[in-house]
Amino acid sequence: MTDSIRRFSSRVDDYIKYRPTYPPAVVRLLMDECGLTTDSFVADVGSGTGILSELLLRYGSRVFGIEPNREMRAAAERLLQNYTHFASVDATAETTTLADRSVDFVTAGQAFHWFDAERAFAELARVLRPGGRVGILWNARDRSVDWVDRVWAIMDAVERHAPWRDHENGRDAALDRRAGFGPLHTATFRQEHALTPEGVVDRIRGVSHVAALDPAEQAVVLDDVWRELAEHPDTRGRNELHVPYRVDCYWTELFTGTPGSESRIARSTGRPPP
Repeated sequence: MTDSIRRFSSRVDDYIKYRPTYPPAVVRLLMDECGLTTDSFVADVGSGTGILSELLLRYGSRVFGIEPNREMRAAAERLLQNYTHFASVDATAETTTLADRSVDFVTAGQAFHWFDAERAFAELARVLRPGGRVGILWNARDRSVDWVDRVWAIMDAVERHAPWRDHENGRDAALDRRAGFGPLHTATFRQEHALTPEGVVDRIRGVSHVAALDPAEQAVVLDDVWRELAEHPDTRGRNELHVPYRVDCYWTELFTGTPGSESRIARSTGRPPP
């Protein structure tokens, strides 16, 4: 746990400059499907520099930013200082320090894969009020564009440092460990992130498993990315590049039904059961 927290300390500036946010459709999903309102108290766990927290604050929710990394947390406090409904909390998803039944909603944006899933879900069940819900989001790789696929392939070669090497299966396995919660529902959106070629390289530099490389190996990876951008016909000579993402959204409700049925998985884009 300590290594997964500390590895983000040197990446704060890259996160602020180059990490994509989430499309407005995500907030509409949380409103329409999950009951998010302007009166909701939300725990944003693994809140980092506040990317998802800020979307929720703009909507009017009251947000606790749960973040264990000091540098990330300080950046969020600075960037979100004008939002009076934001509270920064030095804590983890497994031990939030929040009171029992104190929040209506829990979110995790681009962070759940770092949690101990079983312990985290137990903690979220403790802090959620009856009927509370959890929304988990990822900006996932979209490899439908050739040059993007080639850049991601360069990173694939050094992905041994990723928290899940088999990312999709690892994600599903973690989400299936949600004892105390009902069926899991999903929706997918698409978005593009506009970056300069330099921004693409810095975005790659900030990816967790690239950041974990020793300096010499990291330099090789970044040089390979530069070379791909300089030579590929779709990127050569361009000042702005559009990186596509698939935005994967998952949500589930604190379980109130028949014991044992919470292990069912219901993949859908419709409304969750009442």
